[in-house]
This record gives sequence, structure tokens and C-alpha cells, in this order.
Amino acid sequence: MSDLDTFRAETRAWLEENCPASMREPVRSEKDTVWGGRDQSALTPDQKTWMDRMAARGWTVPDWPKAYGGGGLSPAESKILREEMRALGCRNPLSSFGISMLGPALLKYGNEEQKLEHLPRIARGEIRWCQGYSEPNAGSDLAALATSAEDMGDHYLVNGQKVWTSYADKADWIFCLVRTDKSVKQAGISFLLFDMASPGVSTKPILLISGYSPFCETFFDDVKVPKANLVGELNKGWDVAKYLLGHEREMISGMGLGLSSGGTLIGNAVARMGLGDDGRLADPLLRGQIALHEVRARAFAAMSERFLDELKAGRAHPAQPSMMKYYGTELNKARHELEMAAGGTDSLEWESAASNNGAAPRAWLRTKANSIEGGTSEVQLNIIAKRILELPS
Repeated sequence: MSDLDTFRAETRAWLEENCPASMREPVRSEKDTVWGGRDQSALTPDQKTWMDRMAARGWTVPDWPKAYGGGGLSPAESKILREEMRALGCRNPLSSFGISMLGPALLKYGNEEQKLEHLPRIARGEIRWCQGYSEPNAGSDLAALATSAEDMGDHYLVNGQKVWTSYADKADWIFCLVRTDKSVKQAGISFLLFDMASPGVSTKPILLISGYSPFCETFFDDVKVPKANLVGELNKGWDVAKYLLGHEREMISGMGLGLSSGGTLIGNAVARMGLGDDGRLADPLLRGQIALHEVRARAFAAMSERFLDELKAGRAHPAQPSMMKYYGTELNKARHELEMAAGGTDSLEWESAASNNGAAPRAWLRTKANSIEGGTSEVQLNIIAKRILELPS
């Protein structure tokens, strides 16, 4: 066998032996997602075991260097690991903004001390991060941000407000864009890291139409941040911010893969509507819509694999994350629309045990934010038009 064949066989054997049975079941709700963090009391024993076992091999971040807690795998080996996990139905052992966004930015822009301090703890799931980007007057025009960091000699003093900060009330640390020069726009922004337990940091959940609240307002009142926590150069945080946004959009695009492994949408439709005498969904229109959606989702999955291969090889177009984010968003919204259609008017009930406290309609309503978070769909289409299609302004 070739080296990759041997790696595949050994990987499959290790996963079969070490992935707990409950970690091979489909993800049913957000409670099944492991975010890590200082407080891990909410984790089930199997979730903790699975995360720790994968982290010990560096497989929570398989393509990061071993020196920073990663697995040191090649792009081909990382792809094999993903394929074997998918074949066995293994859940992602750790979901983290530290992994999907901050980690890549630190690998590119962080100094050695910052990499050694933060990356291994991200890989082990010991610290949960949130993102301090958007502000009340700086959304799509992010460079208009006003949160300031004043140079106080041995530290910065941060004052201002962020909004739509996902899980800020549960995060341990924040990566934050701050203004360090008020005389210019993009060229006056810096990128800071600091502990959410620092004096002067407070959060307030934002209640959404779904009745749930992943988002928060975040306030900074004279927060002291050590200068060692500046990532990259002073006033050049916009470069770090743009690079990180590409990885955020890649992460959000993954929502479009929600049904591509296991036929979740068809399973839900069958459970809600039942099968006809011919063994098929009774509604032919819904049956056709689901089939079309499955085709689109599988095409998107294939495109995602190709994009990931190109990204790891350094050949990806810098605007591709915008394309992936836009289409992944539309797929996810369409999937939830179809799941609601499968249940008819019963899908609108959201307070009983029978509906799992309205899991389906609440998730459907939550998808409405997908077109806004991580850069609005309108902004993504503008980027695609300008940088990929090269249309005139």
C-alpha cells in the first residue's frame, strides 16, 4: 500500500476504536456542539472524551503545526481524516471561533509568543473566543468602527461598544478591532486580544425573533489590555481583519452542507408527512423540491472540497470565500424552508414537548440572520461581481 493508503487504514481503525457511539449520532441541536472553554461542566462524558482524544492527536486542528497543538498533517492526510470521519458519522469534536477564525490569523500574523500562548489552548478546547467586529454604526462599513484603544505607555485603554457579538456572554477571550488612529479610516485600525473577564467588559444578550439569543451587545469601559496582545503591527489591523473575514465566510458557508451527509432533510420530511402507498413522499411537488435541493447541496459539497484543496495549496482566489458564504447561506435558508413546508401548519407550533419546544420554526427564523452575519449577502454579491466576474463598478 502507498503511504496514504496506510494512513487511511490506520486512521479508520483509530476512529472506530476511539470515537464513542454517541458521538456518531447526528447533531440534533446546539447542545450537541462542543465549543470548549474554561467552563466545561455542560459537556457530556462522551463529548469530553472525544474532544480530549482528538486533541491529544492534534486532530481538532489536523493541519496546524504540531508545535502549536495541531496534527501536522499534509493537505492530503487532512482530507483523508475528514473523509473517514464522515464515513463513520463522527461528529466534529470541537467547534470554535478560535479554530475557524482566530487561529489562521495568528498563524499568519501572530508573533511566536502569541502563537505558543494561544494556539495550543485553542486546539485543546480550553479557551472559547468571540469576535469583536461590528458596531452600532459600523456594520457593512466595518472600517467606520469607533471603539478606541488609547496608548497608556505599558498598556492600551479600550473604550467603546460592539454589537452582534456571537456568544460574547459565554466566551473567555475576544479578538477585537479597535481604532488607534482617528485621523484615517482603514489605516487607523489595530487588532487586539483580551480576556472577557477583564474589569470594564460587560455583555447584554440581544433577543432574536426566534426567541433565542446567540448575539450580544458588548461594552468596554476603560479596559486595560497589555501591549503584548497586539496582533500584527500597530494601525495595520485591517490586514488581519480582512484575512480573518475570509475564514469566517468559509466557516459560515459550511451551513450549506447541513444535509449533504445523511439525508437529514428527507428524513425530517418523512417523519412529518409519512410515506404514501408507493413508498414515497405523498406530495410530488415537495418530493421534487427536496430532490433538487439534495442535488444542489451535493454539488456545493463537491465545490467546497475543491475550494478547501485550493486553499490549502495556496491557489484559492481571495474572493472565493464570498462566493461560498453567499451560496452556503442560500442553501441553508432553503433547507429550513423545505423542512417547514414538510410539516405544514403544524411546523409553526413552538411551545410543546411534541415540537421539541419549537426546534424547527425557531431554527427556520434563525436562518434569516444568515444573510446578514459575516458580511451581508449584498456585500458578498458586490465582491463576487467586482473581483471574480470583474464587472465594472
